[in-house]
Amino acid sequence: MKKEHALDQRRDIVFPGDHDQTLQYAVNHWVQCANDAIEDHGFFVVALSGGSTPKKIFQALASDQYRQKVDWKKVFLFWSDERAVSPENSDSNYHMAMVEGELATLGIEEKNIFRMHAEENIEANAEIYEQHIQEIVPNCSFDLIMLGMGDDGHTASLFPHTKALEETKKLVIANWVAQKDCWRMSFTYHCINQAKEICLYVLGEGKSQILPQVLTTPLNFQLYPSQNIGTAEHKALWIVDNQAGQNLQNALK
Repeated sequence: MKKEHALDQRRDIVFPGDHDQTLQYAVNHWVQCANDAIEDHGFFVVALSGGSTPKKIFQALASDQYRQKVDWKKVFLFWSDERAVSPENSDSNYHMAMVEGELATLGIEEKNIFRMHAEENIEANAEIYEQHIQEIVPNCSFDLIMLGMGDDGHTASLFPHTKALEETKKLVIANWVAQKDCWRMSFTYHCINQAKEICLYVLGEGKSQILPQVLTTPLNFQLYPSQNIGTAEHKALWIVDNQAGQNLQNALK
């Protein structure tokens, strides 16, 4: 059973039920966002994310049950972050979405697919990616940005104690992540928090300990990057299954 809770003026949380119910809710919400955008202004611009839950969402969208529910010729694909690997690499978020997630089977026009070129010249390519957003995305406001949350509270490639957290003007940044000993390309808060719909998918018991900490820690402590997702004008929707939310639901009772 879906339960909703308003945490504060910047974010809402929804508990659709168990893992399968939550996944179905997420897929239906994605389709609704797409069709609402297409009806409103003729196209749908979405930023995809990596992770196991988005992969299942993509596979569902490519299934016979859903593939006819969206006009894929009017869909534009961007990515909210990417690893510094080639698009053929299994660690690539692009590869996950297009190949493993089967989005390549949907007939999305190649000119509407904007991969992050993070495997080389990452700082220069971050600037080019920002230019693409400025050219394609009206007012730099995505119709939907998909996000997850790591065990350390990071989202996209906004990791704790990294330079990207301090960026207030750029939309996209090359972010050195010392704890991973690697570069990542990532949307910034400035980019994410302009989106019409911002969704964080948090599923599984493995997230049950960190989630209450992220959502109940006062903002002035700034311990977790995902704390800063959402604004009063562009609220973030946290889609949480019962396992991930078990401790949070008790805190909210």
